[in-house]
Amino acid sequence: MIRKIVSYPSPVLSRASKPIETVDDSIRALLSDMAETMYVADGVGLAAPQIDAGLRAIVVDVGGEPGLLKMVNPEIVSREGEIEWEEGCLSVPEFRIVIKRSRRVHVRYLDENSAVRELDAEDLLAVAIQHEIDHLDGKLIVDNVSRLKRELYVKKRKKAEEHARESIVL
Repeated sequence: MIRKIVSYPSPVLSRASKPIETVDDSIRALLSDMAETMYVADGVGLAAPQIDAGLRAIVVDVGGEPGLLKMVNPEIVSREGEIEWEEGCLSVPEFRIVIKRSRRVHVRYLDENSAVRELDAEDLLAVAIQHEIDHLDGKLIVDNVSRLKRELYVKKRKKAEEHARESIVL
């Protein structure tokens, strides 16, 4: 099922997510919904808070190997190197920023069958995982710019939404 993606500045995006105690059918359904929503929105990652579910779950698919990753309670165990990447976010439409991240990360998580998994990721996959884990911690890409730039972005989005409402012809 495709879910509605929450947009900035919704307060739900700034809250830390709760760990998942048990990976059951409801969590598997959540992960499937998240993947479907991510693909329809043409994203490479999605975190549960972005669909108003305050749980520590993410999905990531940057294309190629390893394919779709469904991660429950992901944690970065180690980091190496540095990379700059221009990032966008499904919850922050029409906003892009270059962010410094770790080039490589080692991640531990539960898969959709409750098995403990570990993954070494680098470049785009590492960036996407770090971006989605930031969501779980209540951090957004707009947190990396000044308050003034955030406020200007919010005003721009409100104007665009008002214009879209005004141009709807019934």
